[in-house]
Formats: sequence, structure tokens, C-alpha cells
Amino acid sequence: MDPDVSILLHCASWRGLREWQVQVELSSRFNRHASPDIEEHIESMWEERIKREPWLFNGAKFRLHSTNWTTHHNSGQQCCCSGEKGHDEAHKHAQCGEQHAVPLPNTYSGDSPVVKSHSLKGSGCLGEPRRVLLSLQLGLTCYKDYLGTNWSERVGELQRRGAVELGDPQSLLAQPLGVGAVMATADGQVVLLKRSQKVAEAAGLLDIPGGHPEPKAVCNGISEESITIESLQGKEEAVLKEIFSSVLAEIRDEVNVPLSSLSEPILLGVALNHTSAGRPSAEFYVR
Repeated sequence: MDPDVSILLHCASWRGLREWQVQVELSSRFNRHASPDIEEHIESMWEERIKREPWLFNGAKFRLHSTNWTTHHNSGQQCCCSGEKGHDEAHKHAQCGEQHAVPLPNTYSGDSPVVKSHSLKGSGCLGEPRRVLLSLQLGLTCYKDYLGTNWSERVGELQRRGAVELGDPQSLLAQPLGVGAVMATADGQVVLLKRSQKVAEAAGLLDIPGGHPEPKAVCNGISEESITIESLQGKEEAVLKEIFSSVLAEIRDEVNVPLSSLSEPILLGVALNHTSAGRPSAEFYVR
């Protein structure tokens, strides 16, 4: 196991999750917590970066705050996991029939309303008799904030401050949600790419195909700078679709395989990249 990567949650119990088994919750309380000194630091870092790397550009991103497992039993039995805590164990609770938060790494309570997606297509979960639902709790952030927090030389200080002031070490970090694909070919190979030298992170290294789901894809007619949680209200299903479809679009654009040759993406879980202070990425299996 790469020491710079840890697993926030995995979906091995169901051999992965399909799109209809996942929902999103959108709320401004899932955004990064801001303060004037941090915003000044972010602006200063961004100006320095674009001077050195003028090909960089800012853009809105979804921020993964936390996840919730929800399963439904036919019987009303008590949760078998009561008393257990910690996000490292939380994926085990999905078997028990109750709802458990999987924070990044802790949850934050706020007063803003939560908007949920409701539609679930299909029933059962890949052969299981019960319906399984994974909820992704999302706010908004941007690429500039990501470079100015997760990649800041002050990131350790920001995490300590977040833990002390807000009870969440990641609360002051951008934490944009990425996507990646384990892409299996018909002859049993897995595709790796060599990253460009003109990227902000992991330049020139091997990687799986991937990128980010884009809020602008579900906000037609709105400038990227104007996108807010309020402008996403009522579009939760479109956000979910963008998360699953964006990984296919990344494969098409980076590997040059047409969408017609790709299978439905299956969510394997969420990994945290500690090289960038625990940035989350939803990892998929695609044939």
C-alpha cells in the first residue's frame, strides 16, 4: 500500500456500487471554512503560481465533506455496530442497517439546510437482498483554493487550526473531489498514463486516468465564478450523473477510447491522497 494514500471507504461488500445506489447532499455547510488571513494567503499563492505556470487556470470544484452509508433491512433489528467510532472503521458499519457518517476526518454541524437527491432507479444491490445507499455530502470549492490550502507550505498549520477551532482538521482545506478509473482492457491489462510536465501536481509521474467532476457541467448559462450551492439546488441528480460520467469523459479525453467502448463505471470507494493533505478521489472500475 502506498503510504501516501489511505482508503476513506470501500464498496467491496457489494463488489462496487452503481450510480443508482448513490445519492448526493448539497449544502453550504459542507464548504471550506474561510477567514480573511487564509483568503489573503490563497490569493498570494495563486499569483505566485500563475507567474511560474501561466497555463494554470481556476475553476469551480465539488468539495467532499463526508459520506454516509445507509442500508435498509427488512427487519428492525438494532444496529450491530453501536459504540464503534472512527472513519477507518465506518465502511464496516454498512452491514448493520443504520446510518453512519464517514467524515473527512470529522463532521461539522451547521445551520444551513441540506438538499438531497431522492430518485433511486432499480432495487437490490448487485445481488444483495437489501437496498444500499451511499450518500456523498458535497459543498463547493475551486482549484485556486486547492492549491492555496492543500498544497500550501502552511497546510500543517491549517489542519491544526481546523482541529482546534472547528473540531475538523480538514475544515480549512479545499478538499476538491477527484475521480479516477481502474480501466481494464479486454485482454486483461490495466491502463496507466504518464502525466504531463505542465500540471500543478505529480508532473511526469504514472497515474490512472482521472480528473474532476465539474460543477459548470450542471450549471448551464451561469459563469463559473457565479456558481453557488443555491444555483445547484434541484440539480442533485445531475450532480450525481456528472460524478459518474466525468470519469468516462476523462478516459475518452486522456486515453482516446470512445464512450461507446466503455462500460458503466462501478464505484470502488474513496481514497485520500496525503501528498496533497488528504485530498479525496472517488475511484471507479471501468471495462
